[in-house]
Amino acid sequence: MTNQDYKNAALAALKGNWASAVLAVVVVFLIMMPYLAAVEYPTLAGLDVATTLPTWFLPAVGCSMLYLLLFMAPVSYIGFPNACKALLVEGDDRLTGNSFRFGLRSWLRNWWGYLLMEIKVALWTFLFIIPGIVKAFAYALTPFLLVDCPELSALQCIKLSNQMMKGHKFDLFYLYLSFIGWMLLSILTLGIGLLWLVPYMQTSMASFYLDVKEQYRAQLAANNQ
Repeated sequence: MTNQDYKNAALAALKGNWASAVLAVVVVFLIMMPYLAAVEYPTLAGLDVATTLPTWFLPAVGCSMLYLLLFMAPVSYIGFPNACKALLVEGDDRLTGNSFRFGLRSWLRNWWGYLLMEIKVALWTFLFIIPGIVKAFAYALTPFLLVDCPELSALQCIKLSNQMMKGHKFDLFYLYLSFIGWMLLSILTLGIGLLWLVPYMQTSMASFYLDVKEQYRAQLAANNQ
């Protein structure tokens, strides 16, 4: 499939369901607000980080990081992409509810998978920026695999994503690049356009995942013959 095929499939799934998709993005953004507020507080308040931070700021940042890892990440980074996949595959337009359902259903495993993925990407980035970017693309299918493959551990899902993405990392980069015009338009609309762009990109990403999964299965079947 081509990038346009992925995007056409996403648009077909979202047709008539944009209100549900936009609502889900708003809810996800509201979930992120406590974390963003704590992290961005010094900049917004015009404070000197070195000398004028209030005593409560560091504990607030620590709590916001726990909030990110324990709640926001499973819902935003695992639940929402899989809610978009459910819309694409099943026509299930309950994107908000499904974001919570997929994200929290196997909460500990999803949380651990997200944390492991971030640690691995960070370690590769410390070596050099380019390997970190490459590994981020290699592990990009992990959120879908955590939901689709409950029999696998979080680490096994990451390893499977790495295997499935062999030969497809540039394809995913090219897919993301095809949205650059929409990203610029979202910036010009002060971020309002993201309410439509995020579900469009995530549903296109779900279509990409399904295509890569089918190719991977076909390759395994051919190797076993």
